[in-house]
Amino acid sequence: MPEIIPSPDANYLMDLLKKIISFKTVAPPGSNYQEIVDWLVPIFREMGFATQKMVMPKEVFAAKCSDPRLVGDRFNLRADLSVGAEKTLVIYAHLDVVPAEGNWDSDPFQAVAKNGRIYGRGVSDCKGSIAALIAALKALLESGKPKYNLSILLTTDEEVGGYSGLCYLTDLGQVKGDLMLCMDGFSDDVVIGSNGIITWDVVVHGRSSHSGSSFLGINAVERSIPVMDALMNLKKVVQARRSLLPASTALEAMGKKNLMPILNITMINGGIKENIVPDRCTLRGDRRVIPEESMDEALAEIERTLKPLDIDFDLKFYPGYPPMSVNPDHPWVLEVREAVQRGMGFFPRLSGAQGSLDQAYATEKTGIPTCVFGVGRQLESNIHGLNENVRVADLNGFARFLIELLRA
Repeated sequence: MPEIIPSPDANYLMDLLKKIISFKTVAPPGSNYQEIVDWLVPIFREMGFATQKMVMPKEVFAAKCSDPRLVGDRFNLRADLSVGAEKTLVIYAHLDVVPAEGNWDSDPFQAVAKNGRIYGRGVSDCKGSIAALIAALKALLESGKPKYNLSILLTTDEEVGGYSGLCYLTDLGQVKGDLMLCMDGFSDDVVIGSNGIITWDVVVHGRSSHSGSSFLGINAVERSIPVMDALMNLKKVVQARRSLLPASTALEAMGKKNLMPILNITMINGGIKENIVPDRCTLRGDRRVIPEESMDEALAEIERTLKPLDIDFDLKFYPGYPPMSVNPDHPWVLEVREAVQRGMGFFPRLSGAQGSLDQAYATEKTGIPTCVFGVGRQLESNIHGLNENVRVADLNGFARFLIELLRA
């Protein structure tokens, strides 16, 4: 008899996604974390998982998260299923989403299906993958059991950088397994590497005075210009480098063949009124670090660039997630690619992500071989933008991929 492969229920998947989207887990500030975890717990328990609601202690949150925009308790969920297998697979996704600003065509927290797509904040990044995971597990467990023990981690604060729920669970020793799938990705490629991120700020100091006698003061805004010039010269040097990791399919189509480091000036703030010489100007930006670079050297390079300037300034760094790189020849990488081929109908290429992932923190600390693959398309889904969307076919295909990956 031909083998019967479990099939996810497409209607159930859509119902799940609409419900998950309706939780406004927006970060910042980090709202409705407890509500969504409380809703998810019985779903996993009904499938036989042991669940743990894990709240970051307030003292840890205060020490690790200095962002004043973040308020409330940080709830995270761990769900474990032991089937007596030799290996354990850790599956991770984040529950938070970025704010839904601007004039959407529909309510961003009421997922709407239209023309073969579903629209809503987080459908691609990355609540669609969570809905597909639940639908896939339900179908698989109704007819058998997975070939791996499972440890599901659904965590918070990924979208605000810094110290996310996954970082916290990693430091607790709760990220335990032999293999790991991060679903905070896209469907174009299987990602095996990513850039690290460092946020920096420079405060240029001056002396205020009446603008009619500006020669009596020191204009901090004008004195920030040499700082910007120096950083823009460094930007040319940094962005001439390339990683050995290929860029994503979408970026390759735009002429970017390999992962590249980035240096940005993204914010400037100075002055309080037109007729007052400003005594302070703040520049902020970030540095994306390819796997071949070190975070420490990236910091030192900026310091060396600015040190010769005859300007009174303070420079601060806020290191975030490190870069990540996984051996492309590891058997887990091929296993994931072949499951994509069976479930979604194409054999994906391998690439690196220009963005930064909290997954990199877990991978660096645990050494667990990791692949990143999710729903959404880089050039279609408008992740973080207006009318974020995902192909319905990709949602169903991603659930089939998970079944192919997990079935014995």
